Amino acid sequence: MPRFAANLTMLFTELPMLERFAAAAKAGFQGVEILFPYDIAARDLSRAAIAAGLDFVLMNTPPPNWAGGPRGFAAEPGREERFRSDFDRALRFAGVLRPRHIHVMAGHAQGREARDTFARNLRWAAERAPHVNLTIEPLNPVDQPGYFLADFDLAAELIAETGAPNLGLQFDAYHAQRITGDAMAVWRRHAGIIRHIQIAGVPGRHEPSGGMIDYQGFFAALDRSGYKGWVSAEYNPAGLTTEGLGWLPRSPA
Repeated sequence: MPRFAANLTMLFTELPMLERFAAAAKAGFQGVEILFPYDIAARDLSRAAIAAGLDFVLMNTPPPNWAGGPRGFAAEPGREERFRSDFDRALRFAGVLRPRHIHVMAGHAQGREARDTFARNLRWAAERAPHVNLTIEPLNPVDQPGYFLADFDLAAELIAETGAPNLGLQFDAYHAQRITGDAMAVWRRHAGIIRHIQIAGVPGRHEPSGGMIDYQGFFAALDRSGYKGWVSAEYNPAGLTTEGLGWLPRSPA
């Protein structure tokens, strides 16, 4: 069975952030991710993860003023300096948190120039931090209208063009289903470059049970494929987080 992580930006929000780590461990998660961890001292987050016995799996760039604001600058022509400044700040946080992955967010842009800008920035980032695993993630245009990266085939092309061993695909099954109507077909097509997985129910982005995706079947398929990465629960609980965890497989005692 895959290793499961809790997205603490979205789960256990009934608790203060630093208390969510222990709650996640008690619920049966083995790791955590935080989308934008920049509002709390990295050393405090690291201590909370260590105390709970959890791996820190993923964080996003860019850092500042993310709530309701831009989702990255990596594909925005003319914003290269801003992207690089944000990326370096993310690296400083990552030096303390030591996440398995940093997700490089493309931002809102369109057209060939945006594609070329994104490709150049990805090459720069991969070379800047060869010791760090980087991911890119397509987001669906309903939830994120205007976001540059909304196509899994394009993401695969960019990863191939970059040719960096530390750059891979972040597969969010919710976004894949919303973009293509068949998340599992996307998984099968791109499994070889997928480094990290996120899950949520479709269409409501609540618990990963019922709905349009057979997650128990997906977890079994991951086992058969030999997938060694993490599966992160990134959804909006329909009620209290702990009341909706019936989907989470439990390790045998």
